[in-house]
Amino acid sequence: MKGRLLTQSPPRRTGISLATRAAAVGAVALAVASLQPFTAHADSRSTRVVGGTTAAQNEFPFMVHLSMGCGGALYKKDVVLTAAHCMDRSGPNTGITVTAGVNDLTSSSAIKVKSTKVKVATGYDGTGKDWALIKLARPIDKPTLKIATTDRYNRGMFTIAGWGDTREGANTGTTKLRKATVPFVADRTCKRHYGNRLVSKEELCAGWQSGGIDTCQGDSGGPMFRKDDAGKWIQVGIVSWGDGCARTGVPGVYTEVSHFAKDIARAANAL
Repeated sequence: MKGRLLTQSPPRRTGISLATRAAAVGAVALAVASLQPFTAHADSRSTRVVGGTTAAQNEFPFMVHLSMGCGGALYKKDVVLTAAHCMDRSGPNTGITVTAGVNDLTSSSAIKVKSTKVKVATGYDGTGKDWALIKLARPIDKPTLKIATTDRYNRGMFTIAGWGDTREGANTGTTKLRKATVPFVADRTCKRHYGNRLVSKEELCAGWQSGGIDTCQGDSGGPMFRKDDAGKWIQVGIVSWGDGCARTGVPGVYTEVSHFAKDIARAANAL
């Protein structure tokens, strides 16, 4: 089953969210020690619900929550970058409420802005090209998240964050932003599970071989990011899809932002 979407249809990913990954907080130290990156010799240990912690207020000020149950990041002060599978279509759209400026969605300090227009990636048909832009009714005075324009940052460790489900199939989400760290997974390794379902030129994978840390339903559209050479956050992926969440031997699949950087820039300028 595909979809990491909480309520929108059609979904592309199901699974277990960042909040779930933090459910066993007391066991984090022990469990993290046993996490393994994907290697040529995959083990068969059970998935561990570990990792993931509550993000500090203003730790990721570019993060936004979308009213249909997805995440996103501020590409510009008045433009949000998210996943295409969170949207219905391109065109005028005033039905999305974007929440920003807080980690707790119930906070009275939350900034709420309506959408005016949506641009879904040209040619998006549910496979690859999973990106979209939302034009906002007014700018949000928060830092934006730079996106990668080359694949040089498609390696190492990535940060994931979102308000998604607390366990696979929960369909409830969480009100507090969670964060976790996952390693890059090479295409050849990722294809051991996904085969030709992975669109290698347009998607990249990340996750722990032993499972336990992953994005999930409700995290769709949120950024996967890391530090660039200058020590600044840079977005390398968009939460897209995967089989389940945090399962052993099943990495998450993310839109490869650098592949679409020029298209995203042109679309944002045209909104």
